[in-house]
Amino acid sequence: MKLCVMGLGYIGLPTAVMFAKHGVKVHGVDVNDKVVKMLQEKELHIEEPGLIEMMVEVIDAGNLTFSTEPEHADAYIIAVPTPIKGDKTANLDYVASATEMILPYVKSGNLVILESTVPPKTVENVLIPILERSGLVIGEEVFISHSPERVLPGKLFEELVSNDRIVGGINEKSSQLTVDLYKKFVKGTIHVTDSTTAEMVKLMENTYRDVNIAFANELARIAEKVGFNVWEAIDLANCHPRVNIHKPGPGVGGHCIAVDPWFIIEQAPEESKLISMSRDINETTPVHVAYKAQSIVKEIVNPVVTILGLAFKGNIDDMRESPSLEVIKELKKNNNIQIKIYDPLVKQEMDGKVETLEEAVDGSDLLVVLTDHNAFKEIDFNLVKEKMSSANVYDTRNILNCSELTKKGFTLIRNGSNN
Repeated sequence: MKLCVMGLGYIGLPTAVMFAKHGVKVHGVDVNDKVVKMLQEKELHIEEPGLIEMMVEVIDAGNLTFSTEPEHADAYIIAVPTPIKGDKTANLDYVASATEMILPYVKSGNLVILESTVPPKTVENVLIPILERSGLVIGEEVFISHSPERVLPGKLFEELVSNDRIVGGINEKSSQLTVDLYKKFVKGTIHVTDSTTAEMVKLMENTYRDVNIAFANELARIAEKVGFNVWEAIDLANCHPRVNIHKPGPGVGGHCIAVDPWFIIEQAPEESKLISMSRDINETTPVHVAYKAQSIVKEIVNPVVTILGLAFKGNIDDMRESPSLEVIKELKKNNNIQIKIYDPLVKQEMDGKVETLEEAVDGSDLLVVLTDHNAFKEIDFNLVKEKMSSANVYDTRNILNCSELTKKGFTLIRNGSNN
């Protein structure tokens, strides 16, 4: 069995490594020369616990190779990005390009699986027309499925194995071949459906979370207006067996939750009113956070504001669609504010970013916690207070102990508080 994986990002690379770990000969392809060279030299361009060790193991075993060009294989997995354009419609250029790349290599009996998250009908309207140009009969000589990834960065290997899998083939044979392939490592239940339903399932999962977070973020704004502890209220409401309200935050990030709802809106704009409104709430939340941060330091001349966290969620280095970037963008509109940025996991350089927490807090008038990294929960605020000019902390994630910081002389403002 030989597998060719198109796209070696946060999903494609771990998937390739996992198949190689389970005895499949895997050839990984990426159009980025630098990424391919790093992988060939056994270096990573992304962070994921356990990835480097397993990757080196399967490379040394001869089960995993990399290049910028596909090879003949029995099956192809397309795991490329599907970003949104400026007009909030899906950019399927990477999907089309990856399919075009494998076209000269596809032969009778091959299986092509799209893992990228896409709008409904992408398999039908994009993959099939391109693969038909092979001259092979679709569904009889070439088999096609959509099997969306459903994993969480930071727990990828665990969830690749244990999570249920959705398989949507264009026909029964396509689905069965796909099930047989993923059974090499998937322990969760593999659910079979058609390709369009599979495309919608992934979008629905992330849109549900986006709507729920929008509700939580709206509750936080209501709490600021009315005056109640939104965090305690949510915890108490969730004691009800049929209630599961998510937690508020500085916005919504990541390639999935911040993007996928737009794929539904694009296909049915008049029918997706609730989804559109939720997107609006979550996209304006970073602006709300930036406005509140400015209000905290409005009496300070030329204040220094320190951003703690660039990643869209805790304990990862992924900045895709991170609300932190929008908060920073809004704060930079105020020329009187000096911005410092610190994230112990994100290596990417940017204006104002410093390398140590000590540099970040030195002379600061306000710490704004935007990412729930464990490292931020463990900060020694006794030492931090000595370095800061003004002892203000704005915790948008509710990860700090309010009473403890108050005892140390800090003014702690939590997301949803009206002070």
